[in-house]
Amino acid sequence: MTPRRNPHDRTRTRLNRGFSLVELMVSIVIGLVILAAMVALFVNSSGANRELARANTLVENGRLAIELLESDVVHAGYWGSYMPNFDDQTFGDVPTDAPSAVPDPCLAYDTPWTNQHRLNLIGVPVNVYDSNTFCTPIVVNKQPTTDVLVVRHAELCDAITDPDDNCEDDIDGNVYFQASRCGTDLVRFRFGTVDDTTFDLNQLDCATPTEKRKFISNIYYIRDYAVTPDDGIPTLVRSTFTMANPGDVPAQQLAAPLIEGIEGFRVELGIDNRSNPYTGQPTGSLVNYAQAINWLDPDTRTTPTNRGDGSPDGAFIECTTATPCTAAQLMNVTAVKLYVLVRSREPAPNYTDTKTYQVGTTLMGPFNDGFKRHVYVSTLRLPNIAGRRQTP
Repeated sequence: MTPRRNPHDRTRTRLNRGFSLVELMVSIVIGLVILAAMVALFVNSSGANRELARANTLVENGRLAIELLESDVVHAGYWGSYMPNFDDQTFGDVPTDAPSAVPDPCLAYDTPWTNQHRLNLIGVPVNVYDSNTFCTPIVVNKQPTTDVLVVRHAELCDAITDPDDNCEDDIDGNVYFQASRCGTDLVRFRFGTVDDTTFDLNQLDCATPTEKRKFISNIYYIRDYAVTPDDGIPTLVRSTFTMANPGDVPAQQLAAPLIEGIEGFRVELGIDNRSNPYTGQPTGSLVNYAQAINWLDPDTRTTPTNRGDGSPDGAFIECTTATPCTAAQLMNVTAVKLYVLVRSREPAPNYTDTKTYQVGTTLMGPFNDGFKRHVYVSTLRLPNIAGRRQTP
């Protein structure tokens, strides 16, 4: 008699058999599909992160460039307590300190500077060029179709008495500016280095010395490389007026890189060369510094007929090689408009830039490359100049 097999033995046999070849292949295929999905997710996530990083860098570089330029331009024409007579509405005589020419921004201090050159520097705090021919030893490798911006003013803090540790210490050889508030001082300002000038001008009490502030002259332009020539990274750079080494002659120094990826740069100027239109003429009358200030109503003295009113008259202008800005225009700049074209530091895959960009009156592009770009525009009022011309 054949013994009956226990049904549990068959179940136990099936359980001990393991995976079949078909089951194993199905498992491998499922695992590969899951792995491929994870790889695709990782690649897409990495690409999105890189694209986000490129976009963030583009935005931050553009904002930083505009903010950096704004922070310097807005202080153009600041000379402490000094105000040129041609821009002083309380001065009743014919002013003799108006700029007679556009000052050379790269003139070394030992040239030497004449008194008229100093007046030109004070009276022309902002200037723009579209070439580098005016200052070839300093402005080199300039990006084509971009501007060069010159900004001048006195340092905001006092090199001697300011308790703020952020102010640069007084250094022999640097050029400083001091203004007088005392009516018995023989001169209204001093402009020179510590070792060749006695800064002895006083406050209103004619006993306490006034502040001595470092002379600031910055030249901004776009260089066609960042670190090494031909690296292809356009960069915003700045040349400062100082000494290259202790004991050297103060002069504009070779430019230092500031922000990479700045590809376009244009500057327009708002000129205030007419009086307030309430003088009786629809567009106001032209300024005339060869005359003493003339008031529409001598009793109230609220509206001069031959001085500006602080607001730009007409459209903003560009300074070009073909039509360079004159001293008469630059001494009346009360507003500046900045255009900055910034590009991403790395090209984006599967992207071609076919757009055009309006940078001032210059149309740039299409570049037909993989870099993404954006234009930033900012209009600034120059309070140190415009504010002097406003009347109640």
